[in-house]
Order: sequence, then C-alpha cells, then structure tokens
Amino acid sequence: MNLALAITLIIVALILGLVGGFFAARQYMMKYLKDNPPINEQMLRMMMAQMGRKPSEKQVKQMMAQMNRVQTKPGKQK
Repeated sequence: MNLALAITLIIVALILGLVGGFFAARQYMMKYLKDNPPINEQMLRMMMAQMGRKPSEKQVKQMMAQMNRVQTKPGKQK
C-alpha cells in the first residue's frame, strides 16, 4: 500500500507542476508581450520616417514579409 501511495503522490505532484508551469509561463508571456509589443506596419512606417525615408506601401509590405520570414525560421534565433 505504501508503494501505491508514493506513486499516486508522484503523479499528482507531476500534474500539479505541469499545470502550475503552464499558467506561470502563460502569465509571463502575456506580460512580456504587453511590455514589448511585436512590431507592426505603423511602427515600421514611423521608423522609416525617422530615418528620413518616405516608405511606399510595397516597401512596408516587403519589410514585414522579411521580418515574418526571419521570425518563423526554426533554429535561427539569436
């Protein structure tokens, strides 16, 4: 009976750890994205304007596509 109790407690602790870890990671990511929002087209236009360029819609779309392509490549994170 002692062995069954130990196994049950280990399984319960593992499940609680997984659930707790999931919610902790979720809360961390939500806070991170709130503090550091991903770049959007409006931000890109503003950055180009600050550099003294008047971006065309085509340039903005190309840069957004390039950034999305870099972000989705697996194993290429710095």
